[in-house]
Amino acid sequence: MPAPRLHRVAVLVLEGAKPLDVGIPAQVFTTRASMPYEVRVCGAAPGPVTGGDGLAYAVSHGLDALEWADIVFVPGYRFPDREDPPPAVVGALVAAHERGARLAAISTGAFALAATGLLDGRRATTHWHYTRALMARYPRIKVDENVLFVDEGSVLTSAGAASGIDLCLHILRGDLGVAASNHAARRLVAAPYRSGGQAQYVPRSVPEPLGERFAATREWALHRLGDPLTLEVLARQAGVSPRTFSRRFVEETGYTPMQWVMRARVDLARELLERSQRSVEQIAADTGLGTGANLRLHFQRILGTTPSEYRRTFTRGE
Repeated sequence: MPAPRLHRVAVLVLEGAKPLDVGIPAQVFTTRASMPYEVRVCGAAPGPVTGGDGLAYAVSHGLDALEWADIVFVPGYRFPDREDPPPAVVGALVAAHERGARLAAISTGAFALAATGLLDGRRATTHWHYTRALMARYPRIKVDENVLFVDEGSVLTSAGAASGIDLCLHILRGDLGVAASNHAARRLVAAPYRSGGQAQYVPRSVPEPLGERFAATREWALHRLGDPLTLEVLARQAGVSPRTFSRRFVEETGYTPMQWVMRARVDLARELLERSQRSVEQIAADTGLGTGANLRLHFQRILGTTPSEYRRTFTRGE
């Protein structure tokens, strides 16, 4: 079997960089046998960089790492709304993008991408505390303040630090498939899938026991995707009325309960296509999607491809 293609990741540390934002892509994509990635942490120049929250960084690489990378992560940094990054940094980001690299911002790193002009006319997000500042400073950007991350293809942005994990797993899922993403999520003890459309925070207070019960209901459903799962079944498991369950579920996840179930079933089908030789009909039955035709319909609607094409993409060397 041929070795998987190596993906080159640069993490660009700016003055005042937030430690968690820096650490997330560095840890998720760190080189290991199961992960065909190489990570280089870089700055505007090699040497010490003053970070945020009392930490500092000693980076080995300068902006030449952006010429090398396939993916460039820009972690959040202190006072992003006050001034742009150095012109050399902005120019290096633009050059990397023109060369074909993907640019991905975590939290307030979106301001650095905004300074390049590459977000103009596109959807983007950032930490909820800074969304209004991003709108005011860069009015041509379509800022969405109610999502965890936004994927615009070659430029991606995410909200606060924890959503950087969601963005990294989303990128990993696209590069290597659901199985690799789930494996990484287990290693991080993170949720294997939170959609980019999920709200950054619940718009009004939710009693803690109800929140815990909904999380438990989602976990319960993930182990029973092959069974009939209706709104009534899920609400009964959560111990609330169907109306209350449906309303609160949308607030917490950005999806209706049945939309969430459908996407969970499609994700399970993706993993089975990657890791097994079961037929499309068998996978449709195992995931609760019923028939192969139904699986193909939802695959095309949600992922824009067919199960057969997806399997060919992620069954390397077979």
